[in-house]
Amino acid sequence: MTSTKLNTLFAGLLTCTVFLFTGCESGSVSNSPSLSSNIDSVSYSLGYQFASMSLKRQGMDDIDAAKFASGLKTALGEDSSMLSDQEMQRVIQTYQMEAQRRATKKRQEEAQKNKEKGEKILAENKNREGVHVTDSGLQYKVLEEGEGASPDSTDEVRVHYEGTLLDGETFDRSYERGEPVEFPLNQVITGWTEGVQLMKEGGKYKFWIPGELAYGNNTQPGSPIGPNETLIFEVELLKVNPSDSTDK
Repeated sequence: MTSTKLNTLFAGLLTCTVFLFTGCESGSVSNSPSLSSNIDSVSYSLGYQFASMSLKRQGMDDIDAAKFASGLKTALGEDSSMLSDQEMQRVIQTYQMEAQRRATKKRQEEAQKNKEKGEKILAENKNREGVHVTDSGLQYKVLEEGEGASPDSTDEVRVHYEGTLLDGETFDRSYERGEPVEFPLNQVITGWTEGVQLMKEGGKYKFWIPGELAYGNNTQPGSPIGPNETLIFEVELLKVNPSDSTDK
């Protein structure tokens, strides 16, 4: 890690956690701090968000909170550090490399598990009444056939949809936002690009999208969608706007 990167890390750390451990007593961190003032709530929120959105996402989830607090308080108090800058750079770099290795291994194992789970479910599902399978492996069922136009891959479509995981958990639902969404069909996941082209305006289909036709390994840490996750969507195609049309 370069000195610049180390300084950036420290700057972000201090910015996000200036008051994280103001409730520490005798080197311990309270699990139930008193939030009696606005700055207490701000401090707690910054610490929580930094840990959940930065440390955990980098696989750095075994940080010792009490030692973290000690380093933070030493820096804020302008006391002498127990380690030199060079020593801190070395231990952080070594730790981050190991944390990244662990996170990569964990993600690979999760991706393989999700792939096997999806393949098993899809193998069973394809034999159910009304389920069709395309050459790519996309599975779909016509819930309601439409009568309007079918889109090309470059067309913009207006849809309502609900997305769920194999365990039934809903991760996205346009109905809850109170309005449909519009997007070019070639700018979404492959399973959508292929599947929605099978539909006609006014139709409603159910899709089972294998991981490789969904987000593959390109999911974000902290997302409800894991790597290689097979996804289920119910989609209503409300309108097709041809790519050369100016009438939206």
